[in-house]
Amino acid sequence: MNKTTPAFFRFAKNKGGYLITNDLGRFAQLSGREFSDFVGGKVDKKSDLYTQLAGDFFIKDDSRLSDEAATYRHRYRYLLEGPTLHIVVVTLRCNYKCVYCQANRRDTGTAGYDMTRATARNVVDRIFESPGKNITIEFQGGEPLLNWPVVKFIIEYAQKKDKERAKNLKLTMVTNLSLMTGKIYDFLLANNVSLCTSLDGPREVHNRNRPWPRGDSYKATTGWIRKMRAEEAKRGATKNKGNVHKISALVTITKRSLQDLTALVDEYRTYGFRQIHLRRLSYLGLSGGTARDVIGYTAEEFIRAWKKAMDYIIQLNRDGNIFVERGALIFLQKMLRTADPGYLDLRSPCGAGVGQLAYNYNGKVYVCDEARTLEDDTFLLGDVTTGDYRKIAESPKIKTMLLSSTLENFACDECVYKPYCGICPVLNYLQHGTIFPQIRCTDNCKINSAMLDYLFEKMRDRDIAAVFRMWTRVS
Repeated sequence: MNKTTPAFFRFAKNKGGYLITNDLGRFAQLSGREFSDFVGGKVDKKSDLYTQLAGDFFIKDDSRLSDEAATYRHRYRYLLEGPTLHIVVVTLRCNYKCVYCQANRRDTGTAGYDMTRATARNVVDRIFESPGKNITIEFQGGEPLLNWPVVKFIIEYAQKKDKERAKNLKLTMVTNLSLMTGKIYDFLLANNVSLCTSLDGPREVHNRNRPWPRGDSYKATTGWIRKMRAEEAKRGATKNKGNVHKISALVTITKRSLQDLTALVDEYRTYGFRQIHLRRLSYLGLSGGTARDVIGYTAEEFIRAWKKAMDYIIQLNRDGNIFVERGALIFLQKMLRTADPGYLDLRSPCGAGVGQLAYNYNGKVYVCDEARTLEDDTFLLGDVTTGDYRKIAESPKIKTMLLSSTLENFACDECVYKPYCGICPVLNYLQHGTIFPQIRCTDNCKINSAMLDYLFEKMRDRDIAAVFRMWTRVS
């Protein structure tokens, strides 16, 4: 190796030759001969390959150090922003009995699990003490609409605070839609509150995953999706100055739905979605207990099904039907864009404490929503009623989160995929009993590596690469 020419890089041998990456997320796929010339400092300076490698900072060039530093700061600017996502759990009560529930729900008639107005006020006050210019408040549960008065109060109080503090405030709610009414929807629409629901597939799969003792959960969800789609079309057609409300949806994949992910894709297309995030089970809450043997699957089973679904999605796009798999998109954005997309689970360090905070119904503050669902104080930072934001932010537990999710502290530092990956200390603690596990033995590592293997292999096909690049532009 000629140590005077190549800049720092990581590499791996693959089917087509060699993949090289750097900490800016830039990459190049080289043949064996090109790789040999690169590490030996023998690439012709007049060649296109040299221009590509130099442009992506794989060639040492002191005259471009300031450009490289500026690019690095731009990519990792999230480290200086502070928490931007604030998850507010307004209640643990829920009217559904989802087989994979990770929220540790309580029955609707159970008292003592709703956030009070006084606690809600303190939550909003703490949120607006955080340094981030961009703030998203996300309502979760349980089912948030079971505590609608407090949700409404937080929306109105946060907007009042926003006028005083001049933040870039966004509001969103995760809801099963079964308790939605026209009056509530009009209020959410008027106040620009985005909605996200769960759609787990065709009726039979959805109802098995998300049983509703009082009715048909699939009908409740899809009925409101159709109404919201109609409202989108109406407002778009009339160019109304009000908000064009867009509904999004998430799928949780169980063993049952894993059998045919293409059916999930078709279901999402049926209801006008142009994107799906094929998320594996987290094994938090119920899905990590006795239900795991019934609804769970191995990392290898998941990746086989995901690849099959991706092949189907790619073909849809090649046939002119734009449809995106969000898990792949996040990786592609990290590969093809200069700025990080900000997905908290795939950052180094992760978003726990520094990218998001979770506020439980009782005012307790946790490093992230996953940590809140453990129902213990392992990752507890404080309480909104006893301390200001600074006291919460200076918790030693946040520093521990940083240490246990910075990839340089693990074998990840030697991996070619290090610029695109991330670690979740909470899941590591839950699944392995430590926040410093043998990373390469974790399902997270196996699945992320397999997904990236697939994407880089497909990128060698120019037509598929064009589809992927289009995704990063339209999403």
